Amino acid sequence: MVHHHQPHDAELPWGSDDLGAVLDGVRAVLGAPGARVADVGADMADPEAPGRVVEAAVSEFGHLDVLVANHARNGGDAPLAEVTPEMLDGHWAVDARAPILLAQAFAARHDGRPGGRVLFMTSGQLHGAMPGEVAYASAKAVLAQITPTLAAELGPRGITVNAVDPGPVQTGYIDEDLMNHVLPRFPAGRVGVPDDPARLLAWLTTDEAAWVTGQVISADGGFSC
Repeated sequence: MVHHHQPHDAELPWGSDDLGAVLDGVRAVLGAPGARVADVGADMADPEAPGRVVEAAVSEFGHLDVLVANHARNGGDAPLAEVTPEMLDGHWAVDARAPILLAQAFAARHDGRPGGRVLFMTSGQLHGAMPGEVAYASAKAVLAQITPTLAAELGPRGITVNAVDPGPVQTGYIDEDLMNHVLPRFPAGRVGVPDDPARLLAWLTTDEAAWVTGQVISADGGFSC
């Protein structure tokens, strides 16, 4: 089940992805006979949205195995001197509250079969400052700090909870100026691409990762802020 909220994406400088192309891309890599892809749109600023998304997944597929809270709000941020209550509330609602509510809804609907996985996406504030992004950095920090607590609560039910810090990943937003700034900070001499953190996320869903929980793991290519 692929969640999206295209109105937010359409407001960004790089624009919204073609939803049909995204879904076709997921279908192309599934590989398994009979595998199918469904999608659901929802604005995660709405406190009811996480529950609706989980219910849509259960309705479509019958049960849940893995939750990857990969959504985030972009823009509407500022340095400390300029940040407003509205900016803080906007980012906290989408980037912190919604993932926790998704995990709550996932746990409520998980049927107890082995292999339950909750994966959060945090950010580089673990390793250094993010000037000008007080609202975003504070919200993402919540996920890093709450991961051990949720892992302790859901562990007895066989559900692991981990967070992944992917570092800067070129999904189209890194322009030439930003590239010149971040590139020297990668030991490998290149920025991350989506497949880099995706490999770790995929591994964390497997039986091999059954003993890994409550962790915040960086898959950022050694990026230094």
